[in-house]
Amino acid sequence: MKGFGDVIATEPKFKIVASQTGEFTRAKGKEVMEAFLKSNPDIDVLYAHNDDMGLGAIEAIEGAGKKPGTDIKIITVDAVKDGMQALADGKINFIVECSPLLGPQLMELVKKVHAGETVETRVITKETTFTQEQAKAALPERQY
Repeated sequence: MKGFGDVIATEPKFKIVASQTGEFTRAKGKEVMEAFLKSNPDIDVLYAHNDDMGLGAIEAIEGAGKKPGTDIKIITVDAVKDGMQALADGKINFIVECSPLLGPQLMELVKKVHAGETVETRVITKETTFTQEQAKAALPERQY
């Protein structure tokens, strides 16, 4: 999160008013957001480093009588089905993909190395970002 904070600090129009881990769970994400909303009721943007924390935060936002995606803009990381559905529904505004499909890609590389084959020194996993319309289009064939 240091890099994220460093970049945000270069933009005078942005101010981080609170930062705390939601321990990558929906329950903890909800708990943290409830506390944030009590101490900072005017939060207008939430960045969650995974979809589950963001989904928990959405529960807290709704519980506070606010509309996620409208009253509070939400950006998350992962692009799992539940997050993508929340994006398609307008509760999340933008998702940065972190694909779990790198596991099979890595195992294929391990097999090649074990077999004595030459592999690239750098392998890049294909990932992307999603808007609401892109999420709607991707959901029917989403593997995770």
